[in-house]
Amino acid sequence: MTKLPIAQTLHRKGHWTGPADTCTLDYDSRFLRRKRQVTDTGRAFVVDLPQTTSLDHGDALETEDGTRIMIQAAPENVLVVVGENLARIAWHIGNRHTPCQIETDRLVIQNDPVIAHMLGHLGAALTETTLPFTPEGGAYGHGRTHAHEHGATAHEH
Repeated sequence: MTKLPIAQTLHRKGHWTGPADTCTLDYDSRFLRRKRQVTDTGRAFVVDLPQTTSLDHGDALETEDGTRIMIQAAPENVLVVVGENLARIAWHIGNRHTPCQIETDRLVIQNDPVIAHMLGHLGAALTETTLPFTPEGGAYGHGRTHAHEHGATAHEH
């Protein structure tokens, strides 16, 4: 049985340089702690991080032998959202804790029919497409928008 290289070190994008293999993962797959992965060149390795972590496009994992593997965002089904009052639309997306990629003139979210219906009622124009999905990392830079807690009454109506 062959021992797989283990990646226990994470380098955030912008804080590492040098050559690297790549591993392309969709948004959901970039949220992990321990899992077997395969690079884009077919090299298997094990991610073994101390806690569940949200990996961002451009981050690098480092194996015990010093090999770096850059994380790339995989193309996935998304909705491109535009509208006259994009700030209001963004607020409604955020209020539902929906991961959102914020760009100058558009928002990008995962293709969710329920959210799409709500956004249509707010006057948003929606286009289904396939793109790498790289949403904002939450209030403190990294992590998922749902990776926080509210008080006990935050969602009571």
